[in-house]
Amino acid sequence: MIILKSKEEIEHLWESNQIVAHILSDLRKMVQPGITTLELDVYAETKIRQQGGIPAFKGYRGFPATVCVSINEQVVHGIPGSRRLKEGDIVSLDLGVILKGFYGDAAITIPVGKISEEAARLLDVTEKALYKGIEQAKTGKRLYDISHAIQSWVEGNRFSVVREFVGHGVGRDLHEEPQIPNFGEPNRGVQLKRGMVLALEPMVNMGTWKVRVEPDGWTAVTADGRLSAHFEHTIAITEDGPYILTLAS
Repeated sequence: MIILKSKEEIEHLWESNQIVAHILSDLRKMVQPGITTLELDVYAETKIRQQGGIPAFKGYRGFPATVCVSINEQVVHGIPGSRRLKEGDIVSLDLGVILKGFYGDAAITIPVGKISEEAARLLDVTEKALYKGIEQAKTGKRLYDISHAIQSWVEGNRFSVVREFVGHGVGRDLHEEPQIPNFGEPNRGVQLKRGMVLALEPMVNMGTWKVRVEPDGWTAVTADGRLSAHFEHTIAITEDGPYILTLAS
């Protein structure tokens, strides 16, 4: 688990996360009916390399692409390809960058054209769940205070949180301790301290929380085939509260 101590570390981490934030902002504008998921991936990799970064996901444990592109019932780790987005889809984009030895990581879920009212509500609840978790990321709090806030909000809105995939520490490695479930009882887990860097990422399903992995070995989908959404920010814990590194500035 990284604990930020120097100004240089903070600057490098911020830079990597800003690349993630700005590319996701660009991809949001590109998402429209007819575009292929591979086009989104190629754009992201090109922009990362132009800015001196390295795609964090490409080659990680054998993953073949820069962006995880997950559509509709796909929860996470969708592989980009020739599939074209169509009106009414929702698409989750998860992106990681390495710059100067530090990792940035964030995810968004985007509507493709006009989507159903219930799909829009899923996106709204999931994004708000992320911020409910961020609100708890303060010195003196416990890790599972974040988890409980996310779960309570999601289930209070009659959706479910995925159990198999969780948030994590991030910094000099893509996945560091601690693991951060999106469910759990409050007042448990490690005490949060200044300098910790965490990637919070609720994955929320319209139906059951259960998922399965497709034959490609990567793409996780909801067990009941219903929609799923995913939002993620990388944050640093400061004396003044959580600082979101993946908000574009």
